[in-house]
Amino acid sequence: MSSLVTLVSGSRARLFACLLRLGSQQAGPLQLHTGASCAAKNHYEVLVLGGGSGGISMAARMKRKVGAENVAIVEPSERHFYQPIWTLVGAGAKQLSSSGRPTASVIPSGVEWIKARVVELNPDKDCIRTDNGNEISYKYLIIALGIQVDYEKIKGLPEGFAHPKIGSNYSVKTVEKTWKALQDFKEGNAVFTFPNTPVKCAGAPQKIMYLAEAYFRKVGKRSKANIIFNTSLGGIFGVKKYADALLEIIKERNITVNYKQNLIEVRADKQEAVFENLDKPGETHVISYGMLHVTPPMSPPDVLKTSPVADAGGWVDVDKETLQHKRYPNVFGIGDCTNLPTSKTAAAVAAQSGILDKTISLIMKNQTPKNKYNGYTSCPLVTSYNRVILAEFDYNAQPLETFPFDQSKERLTMYLMKADLMPFLYWNMMLRGYWGGPAFLRKLFHLGMS
Repeated sequence: MSSLVTLVSGSRARLFACLLRLGSQQAGPLQLHTGASCAAKNHYEVLVLGGGSGGISMAARMKRKVGAENVAIVEPSERHFYQPIWTLVGAGAKQLSSSGRPTASVIPSGVEWIKARVVELNPDKDCIRTDNGNEISYKYLIIALGIQVDYEKIKGLPEGFAHPKIGSNYSVKTVEKTWKALQDFKEGNAVFTFPNTPVKCAGAPQKIMYLAEAYFRKVGKRSKANIIFNTSLGGIFGVKKYADALLEIIKERNITVNYKQNLIEVRADKQEAVFENLDKPGETHVISYGMLHVTPPMSPPDVLKTSPVADAGGWVDVDKETLQHKRYPNVFGIGDCTNLPTSKTAAAVAAQSGILDKTISLIMKNQTPKNKYNGYTSCPLVTSYNRVILAEFDYNAQPLETFPFDQSKERLTMYLMKADLMPFLYWNMMLRGYWGGPAFLRKLFHLGMS
């Protein structure tokens, strides 16, 4: 690790070496919270649905506003995962164990953990119902239920993951299978897919492709690998500045990209993947693979799809600037479950949490929200085991960069930030409600340059 740091020159090296030392340490857990399996009471001033990055961050912020005893989180999962690191887990650069912690350790101390699943939202009566039959009412509701992964919408999955040569970085159950498929690859087509739905971290399907290409070069298998990226999209990336840089890398590394190709079936026993041509519906073709990485279709959680809080697509229908619900003024949304027209990433959630905090503060005072979310999101595009292009942009797909240099260039510093600094900030600042987006990183950078 220290040998990597020495490659970074000047004052930036001192800054990133310092941050790297922090990030590579096992961050201390949040104060342990022991939640009951059902609510200690049936009404809360602030009720948070979902214990992912958005839900935990907002619960921590709301605790400081109304007191821990007046905040509850509804979340069934026993473990909380920092999912952005799964790209590196799938490439063998990080351990899966480093990505997860007990949910009890990240629930803000004193906040009630309702260990149940939401099965119904009734915003007209200001209450929700859980799978254990409890009805819980609220004064303010924050919906942070994330996005649903739908492997079963691809014929042959998820049962196909029982076979070798196939993996997916989008599930804790399959991410290590990606690394096994990489290691076991001998020759033939290495195929990477992008579905015909919204996804979380839209850069991740191609990040693992670049890492696979680098791995094959490292172990002397590159000449035997035909690397194919089959994407349902019509372009490689939604922001031209970064798309141009990625297309150069794709050309240099002799990677094949096929657009408007949607994976509809996996015949894992035969090592075949079936794709539909979206420009010619009904037209399909079969590709044999020596390795397959699947990015699954995704959708809003089922509980939201038929809920009064959802838009026609099933996403939580919020104002794109304030994150307040368009029809229910005491309901708010954050993160992947919303219809915010920006890329669904943890960085977006961080920026949204700062805005939503201010929005709710003013609503609680019967004032009109003033701060506006500009759609900021970030995608650290990992292009090798020591390089990242840090894409940052807004609602208009215009670059919104943090650092005073060209972020479309591959950089070691940005890789170190992705691999080591960001997990540290996530566990120690974002989940504690103290990180509201890129301003913090900007301050750190300028501190290191001074």
